[in-house]
This record gives sequence, C-alpha cells and structure tokens, in this order.
Amino acid sequence: MTMRTLVLIAMLGLGTAATAYTPPAEARGFIEIDVGRAPPPPRFEHVVVRHGYVWAPGYWRWEGRRHVWAAGYWVRERPAYVWIGPRWQHHHHGWRFHGGYWMRR
Repeated sequence: MTMRTLVLIAMLGLGTAATAYTPPAEARGFIEIDVGRAPPPPRFEHVVVRHGYVWAPGYWRWEGRRHVWAAGYWVRERPAYVWIGPRWQHHHHGWRFHGGYWMRR
C-alpha cells in the first residue's frame, strides 16, 4: 500500500468517527407563565436523603384563577448535572414562572 492510500484510509476513518459521535442531549423545556398575582410563600417539605436521587421541591402552580401547591418529587440523579428547581420571579407588572431543569455543573 502506498502512503497516500494509508493517509486516505486514516482520514476516512477519522471522518466517520467524528460524525458518529454525538454529545449527550440536554433537555431543557421552557415553561413560562405570566401572572398578575404573587405566589404564596413556599411550603416546607421534610425530606429524607435518598441515595442516587435528587429532591425536586414543590412549588405553587397557577391554575387559571389561583395558585395550587404541586408537591415535590424524587428525580434520578444525573452525574455532572445539578437540578434547578421551578421558581417564580417578579417580572415587569406581574410574576413569571420558570419550570425546573437540569444544568451542567
């Protein structure tokens, strides 16, 4: 085999390997709701540590006319990620809800 053939085969192999690699997907769904009324203060949830899981704390969900408490739940831990819980932020003349998501550390 000639040197040119070997280089061509090596480049073809590297090109194939590079296109076969796909980085892990980061699913981040955006949920934004604007409401004119502030949410009530968060509730305290007593939780016992559970190995391999992260606690997604409860939050006040808007039900069209009023806030309703959505209880927290366990989410399987994702290495190298941190859970950012849902939250309400004051926005212009009202309140905006941002849903929870995973963020790379």
